[in-house]
Amino acid sequence: MKKIAPNHFLIVVLLLVHSAVIAQKTIRIACVGNSITAGARLAHPEKEAYPAQLQQMLGGGYEVMNFGNSGKTVIRNCDRAYMSTPTYQQALKSNPDIVFIKLGTNDSRLPYRLQIDSFVADYKTLVHSFQDLSTHPRIILLLPVTSYKADTSLQTEQAIARLILPRVRQVAFEEKLELVDLHSITQDMPATFPDSLHPSAQGATILAKRLYEVLVNKTDNSFDIFKKIKEPITVSSYYGYECADFTFNGRKAKIVKPRRAAEGKPWIWNARFWNVEPQTEIALLDRGFHVVYCDVAELFGNKEAITTWNKFYDMLEKAGLSKTTCLEGFSRGGIYAYNWATQNPRKIACVYVDAPVLDVKSWPGGKLSAKGSAPEWEAFKKDYGYTNDEQALTFKGNPIDKVPQIVQGGYPMLHVVGDADSLVPVSENTAIFEKQVLAMNGNITVIHKPGVGHHPHSLANPTPIVDFILKATHKQVVFPEVH
Repeated sequence: MKKIAPNHFLIVVLLLVHSAVIAQKTIRIACVGNSITAGARLAHPEKEAYPAQLQQMLGGGYEVMNFGNSGKTVIRNCDRAYMSTPTYQQALKSNPDIVFIKLGTNDSRLPYRLQIDSFVADYKTLVHSFQDLSTHPRIILLLPVTSYKADTSLQTEQAIARLILPRVRQVAFEEKLELVDLHSITQDMPATFPDSLHPSAQGATILAKRLYEVLVNKTDNSFDIFKKIKEPITVSSYYGYECADFTFNGRKAKIVKPRRAAEGKPWIWNARFWNVEPQTEIALLDRGFHVVYCDVAELFGNKEAITTWNKFYDMLEKAGLSKTTCLEGFSRGGIYAYNWATQNPRKIACVYVDAPVLDVKSWPGGKLSAKGSAPEWEAFKKDYGYTNDEQALTFKGNPIDKVPQIVQGGYPMLHVVGDADSLVPVSENTAIFEKQVLAMNGNITVIHKPGVGHHPHSLANPTPIVDFILKATHKQVVFPEVH
């Protein structure tokens, strides 16, 4: 057998490695959209439009193609139909592996909104045209950004929210497509939209970063928790995502699954008040989190509630979800969340509560400055076996009474509060709780909303809340710099 000289062997290895690198397929991304995708109003759209910035973030191995066309609609039977443009034909011929579709803003204006009944069917036609390509691309629908326009004949926020968002979500649900909410993350930032509709370069960066997250997040596409639910389920749409309703131990329960489960199967547990200001849950669903709910109203976190939740957790953990959860509690949900967390500290990734009740003397008792609620106070007394107010006022099961145990749990906490809340006053609840937690070196962050009362809960733009949860669950993405 003829021997190969070492230097010849090295050359062969290098050639093989080089061939492997050359053979690596470049991932082609088609960005289909309107003027916002095209980069209208930007000084240098070829560098500043969100597809261009996404290309810079992704670098080699990706080719991001911009197929934005100003003023175009999903609706086909009009003079502005995207599917009637050469740009659309170019997108079809681009052999994409991934397609981002960001259309719908112009369908919200007159006269096109008068044909809104054809929007869903036309959007599905657009989707199917890409699905039928030989590349069988991954298709991701993008909700339109926020509009700050005041002229009601144009693309107003009201028209987009009422006419477009539900229909894009309907298409996503019925076609089982991924969704990305660009609408909530562009709330409360009018300065980022100089003409009230098109984002500045900074605004385009926000969009590009969100799409970058979608592409780099690791997912388990085969995981389906619905197959692990033993009880009969009814499936409906929760803002475009599949929601399973079922009965668990005699209690109403819900599980919403993401289109692609994030690695590790993270999840957020809604403690109370389903479908109230759900923007944080929607943002997490977009990122591969599951959302769950088990109704233990009105038990105020008593032994029965804790026992039911323990069994619910066991079912979810055995079904494959992460061993730690993010607890979300609005108003009285704060008691539910913290009471369960106190008894299950190792199962908690973080706690996010909004306008939380932390002392029943404040609400529903109304024994301090707040008015309280007589019916709920009676329910509380019944739940804990008290026959009169004197007994109930000895209750020591409030989160405000359990600060040492809560801090010992070591999990981060986020409170969002309205400083003008007269129903559950901050001074009687979060302010006292925060002071005690900080005195014990606990990990708590409080976001104050000046001039806001008990409602609305959450933040219109949930980014600070989402970032807190992503950090706590080790899901934060590090973004490359864009020049």
